[in-house]
Amino acid sequence: MEQPRSEPSPKRAAGTSRGNTRAHKVALRRRRAAALAVLALVALIAGLIAGGASAGGRSHRQAIASTEVPFLAKIKRLAGDGSQSFVAEQLADENAAINKTLSYTPAVMTAGTQHRELALTFDDGPGPYTLRLLRVLRRTHTAATFFEVGVGLQYFHAGTSAIVKLGYPIGDHTWNHPDMAGLSRAQQQAELLQQARAIHRYGAPFPRMFRPPYGDWNATTLQLLHKDHMLMVLWSLDTDDWQLPGVHTIVHRVLSGAKPGAIVLMHDAGGNRSETIAALPMIIRGLRKRGYKLVTVPQLLLDNPAPKNQNFTLLDGAGG
Repeated sequence: MEQPRSEPSPKRAAGTSRGNTRAHKVALRRRRAAALAVLALVALIAGLIAGGASAGGRSHRQAIASTEVPFLAKIKRLAGDGSQSFVAEQLADENAAINKTLSYTPAVMTAGTQHRELALTFDDGPGPYTLRLLRVLRRTHTAATFFEVGVGLQYFHAGTSAIVKLGYPIGDHTWNHPDMAGLSRAQQQAELLQQARAIHRYGAPFPRMFRPPYGDWNATTLQLLHKDHMLMVLWSLDTDDWQLPGVHTIVHRVLSGAKPGAIVLMHDAGGNRSETIAALPMIIRGLRKRGYKLVTVPQLLLDNPAPKNQNFTLLDGAGG
């Protein structure tokens, strides 16, 4: 005898149509496939970790237990800033690049052309515009190099601390921005070392690079730099942004003059730098659109060793 068929509730009836049943089965198959994929991935990772050790007869559980902590510790060490980290290795490589450059020239105005890279550099900071400029660099993930005047740290040292925290190199631009060629040997040495001591108080290492104010230097300058193992870094592209020529003029000067290995001179202090900050995002976008990678000066020299013969007399104010 046929059993009476109970009427489905409206809620259940709405979900048991043929189309919905098929969709439900498809969804189940997809969830099962996803679950199997996850399990397979977990098994693969566990096998990779344990594979090398399990050949000796230990169980997978023993192998994972014995290798997991050293493996994670190694990753943590490499990701930190200790002596065996990627950061330390990078700094060592960059210092080696500066040493190699110093072995055949005391100064550079450009790097080589092996790769499509260039370096943005900023002089005269720290100042009231430094933190604003750093926000642009951080937002656009752009590397830069700073040449600081020591006297500015008395008032704007927060900018120096932020540069150090971001990992950008800081070069020596003297204590008080004098014309180095007009100073005695003792005065030049004091300008160099007083600035180096000042930035050290805010976490920066002893500077490996020096940029002379106004581009003025002489044989005494080079002798002192040689004694302190410092490379004089000049420039191959000057924006003259300190003259406030207009945002679009600054952008045009960089984009039209950009070449592989170029060292670009701009300023983050020493006056009104609002035009430089406004121009910077357009400069970064324009250079990247042209295929340039923006790096620090040490990285530039590491990737693109500087030419041995550079004509420094091409620069206004270059010493002799």
